[in-house]
Amino acid sequence: MTNKTPPEDTEKLEKITFADHELVRGLCGEQNAHLHVLEKKMGISVHVRGNDLTIQGGDWEVDLAKKVLMQLYELLKAQSPIYPNDVDYAVRILSGDPSANLKTIFKDEVYISSTKKVITPKTINQKMYIDSIRKFDIVFGIGPAGTGKTYLAMAMAISALIHKEVNRVVLARPAVEAGEHLGFLPGDLYEKVNPYLRPLYDALHDMMDFKSATRLIQQGVIEVAPIAFMRGRTLNDSFVILDEAQNATSEQMKMFLTRLGFSSKSVITGDITQTDLPNGKISGLIEAIQILDGIKGIQFVYFSREDVIRHPLVQEIIEAYENMEKKGHLSRE
Repeated sequence: MTNKTPPEDTEKLEKITFADHELVRGLCGEQNAHLHVLEKKMGISVHVRGNDLTIQGGDWEVDLAKKVLMQLYELLKAQSPIYPNDVDYAVRILSGDPSANLKTIFKDEVYISSTKKVITPKTINQKMYIDSIRKFDIVFGIGPAGTGKTYLAMAMAISALIHKEVNRVVLARPAVEAGEHLGFLPGDLYEKVNPYLRPLYDALHDMMDFKSATRLIQQGVIEVAPIAFMRGRTLNDSFVILDEAQNATSEQMKMFLTRLGFSSKSVITGDITQTDLPNGKISGLIEAIQILDGIKGIQFVYFSREDVIRHPLVQEIIEAYENMEKKGHLSRE
């Protein structure tokens, strides 16, 4: 459902007439799929007849649905395709901020992948995040899984590399069990930590074809490595990403942040509610938030479950777990 609902709502019926019949077909979606998403999210009914769309439901919901449809129509006029998920994102955005402009958010192309998929922000916080990455040299993206923190940062990094804004991309992650547990795994140190880096490889191969990504990794232009490999280095002309930063220790976080060289950017992502460090170990991410907040040139962007852009059920799962935790019904053992 939408983010907020007025205490009392009266029934309303409103008709919208659009000029272009082909755009109306795109607005409705195949077999009216887009309208079905809108009806389910808003608890309204939408009927189509020619170029006319009639919305029926609560007063507040009808007004919001009208705004969503009109802004999506403007996106289609600007030759931006609309998908069912976009309707979901549009409802979330405009229910949270009725003054938001969907075109400003959805038309901000971060990167076009090897499969011609256009990577764009889908929420206000995602838009704020990529704008912050453009403006600031150090950006922290903090929030739950599925909010696009790492994915968008990687898209920005690959885009910067392709446009020759940086000479190198470094993707790092803490290997939480870099102590005794890894000692029992076969292979050298790199082979032992490689499973922890798999999600970064997955995201990278989603943006670039396998051959190009492999070539750039072999050339050292793109480096995927555990955070321990950052020690003693100065990274100039680089775009550096630290993923799962909640699992970095205080010492590792300080070491990572002080690797930044000239003409470089650093993005640190993590979820402070999902720390896997042993008991007694302070999360370097939580500590960094406390220590660095207020320093000019460092930006913190916070995401919530409203920014989750994975399968729609993921948002509901996160909300269900949060509700149970608030009630104290979940064991922390």
